[in-house]
Amino acid sequence: MSKTRSAFFCQNCGYESAKWLGKCPSCEQWNTFVEEVIVKGNDKLPKDDWKEYGNSPGLKTISLNEVSSAETKRIVTKDPELNRALGGGIVPGSIVLVAGEPGIGKSTLFLQNGLQLTGITTLYISGEESEQQIKMRADRIGASNENFYLLTETNTQTIFKEIKKLKPELVIVDSIQTLQSPFVESSPGSISQIRESAAELQRFAKETNTPVFLIGHITKDGNIAGPKILEHMVDTVLQFEGDRHYAYRILRTLKNRFGSTSELGIYEMTGEGMRPVTNPSEILITQKEDQLSGIAIAATIEGIRPLLIETQALVTQSVYGTPQRTVSGFDLRRLQLLLAVLEKRGGFHFGVKDVFINIAGGIKTEDPSIDLAIVCALLSSYEDIPLPQHICFAGEVGLSGEIRAVNRIEQRIAEADKLGFEKIIVSRYNTKSLAKQKTGIEVIALGKVEEVYKYLF
Repeated sequence: MSKTRSAFFCQNCGYESAKWLGKCPSCEQWNTFVEEVIVKGNDKLPKDDWKEYGNSPGLKTISLNEVSSAETKRIVTKDPELNRALGGGIVPGSIVLVAGEPGIGKSTLFLQNGLQLTGITTLYISGEESEQQIKMRADRIGASNENFYLLTETNTQTIFKEIKKLKPELVIVDSIQTLQSPFVESSPGSISQIRESAAELQRFAKETNTPVFLIGHITKDGNIAGPKILEHMVDTVLQFEGDRHYAYRILRTLKNRFGSTSELGIYEMTGEGMRPVTNPSEILITQKEDQLSGIAIAATIEGIRPLLIETQALVTQSVYGTPQRTVSGFDLRRLQLLLAVLEKRGGFHFGVKDVFINIAGGIKTEDPSIDLAIVCALLSSYEDIPLPQHICFAGEVGLSGEIRAVNRIEQRIAEADKLGFEKIIVSRYNTKSLAKQKTGIEVIALGKVEEVYKYLF
């Protein structure tokens, strides 16, 4: 008989303890320990045998020099944004974790991608929805694939039996929190269950060279649910994010063993599924007839991708004693810093004004190069004079009112040129790197906020 024992796990980081603790010694969170029953015994250990699977590599110790350094052949999907986020396509034998809020479109995106891969046998394992629900979603997407198979099951050993029969070339699990391994006697979604189920799938992926996608939940804090070790076990972690009130979604790479972590994909949620957005700048800049004050276009970089976004500012006389500072998609403390610079260096009395800032399209940005556009939008609203429509900005503003240089300025200028802008205002300190570049856009290099004000107004 195998011994049954219980242990206490931190629900935040997965730290294991023999007794209950009030504070986790690993992540220092309070009241996160939950008791889980664990079964230990050699007769209960998983005995996965993938020798007959076909492409299982022989297990033996080899010299590093014997390993061929040929580039891995990736599975290129029909979705250019997913290929971009993964670093060029799906790597055989990789295990990818995709997390995001409920209802953001994770299941829709991967059902759609599985249906579009017509030449590849895909198994979609769902522990949350029935076959009829998945079929309804597939009908809405409007794609069909003879090589796409469904399995609604949560027991990992039953899943592996079906996998042995079908021998799929791609496995999608929706979601890892619903799976249950018979080798651990705790409820699905618990720390030990998630860890064991992910370990079994990881072993399967590596031994059979089959790529596996795990769809995961997030906690109320926005972190990926389950132990932190889950993110260490997988090869790639993708975060699917966006405001559900807007149509746009961002697929952000948090970890990637086979590519850059500074990549991201942009999607638009439609009635027919997720539509990849190949040129997001055109969508994020509203086409308007009249010239309005308080609007400036910023040339920013998201990941390694240049974007032009619209920054909107509204400055009004404060009715209450304390002026309001309200932001959407921008850092509030950064705004207060920029207002202090304008007050001190430019003599503008923002201390008696209410200030509202919005980044159009529901985008949240942390790129410091947006500072100059925010400052110009604030000045435009303060003076109630519209900025010229064919001008954009790229520069960080320092505490002494100087415009600081930003990285990858050539890409930003090229993107502005592509979208038909005539002028771009950049930092004087960026001009060294621009000497060789020839573009159809006029580059105006300025050194201080006062110079920008004189130039525009």
